[in-house]
Amino acid sequence: MGRGNLSEDSSIVSTSLSIRFNIVTHSETSNRQSPLITAGIVLGIGLGGFFDGIVLHQILQWHHMLSNVRPLTTISNIDLNMVWDGLFHAFDWVMTVIGIVLLWRAGGRDDVRWSSKTFFASLLIGFGLFNLVEGLIDHQILGIHHVKPGPNQLAWDLGFLALGALLVAIGWIMIQQNKQESIVNSQ
Repeated sequence: MGRGNLSEDSSIVSTSLSIRFNIVTHSETSNRQSPLITAGIVLGIGLGGFFDGIVLHQILQWHHMLSNVRPLTTISNIDLNMVWDGLFHAFDWVMTVIGIVLLWRAGGRDDVRWSSKTFFASLLIGFGLFNLVEGLIDHQILGIHHVKPGPNQLAWDLGFLALGALLVAIGWIMIQQNKQESIVNSQ
C-alpha cells in the first residue's frame, strides 16, 4: 500500500478543521446568546400578556378571563371576572419583572454577545408563545373565554393562534439568520 498524496491529506485535515471550527463557533455563538434569548422570551411573554389584557380585555372589552363561563350579566360575575383579569395582569407583571432581571443579569456578563436583532427576535418568540399557550389553554381546551365571542369566534381564536405561530417563526428565523451572520463574520 502506498502513501497517500500529501496534498490530499492536508486538504482533508483542512476541511476537517474547518468543519470542527464551524461547529465550535456555532455552539459558542449559541451559548453566548442564550442568556439574552432567554431574557427576551420571558419578557416577551409578559409583554404579550399585557398587550392581550390591556387591548382585548380593557380597551376593546372583547372578553375577560372567565367571560365565557361567567358572562358579564350580574354584578357578582363582573366582580369575579375583574378579579381574574387582575390575577392575569399579576402573572404578566411577574413575567415582565423576571424578564427584566434576566436581561439585567445577562448585561452584567462579559461572555454574552449582545445583538439588538437577537433580542427583538426573542421578544417576538415570547409574545408568540404567550398567544399560542394562552390561546390553546384558555380558548380551546378550557373554553373560559374567546378572543371575540360571537358568530365568528372560532375564526378569531384561530387567527390569534396563527399570529402566535407566525411571531414564533419570525423570531426563530431572525435568530438563526443572526447566528449564521455571526459565524460568517467570525471566519
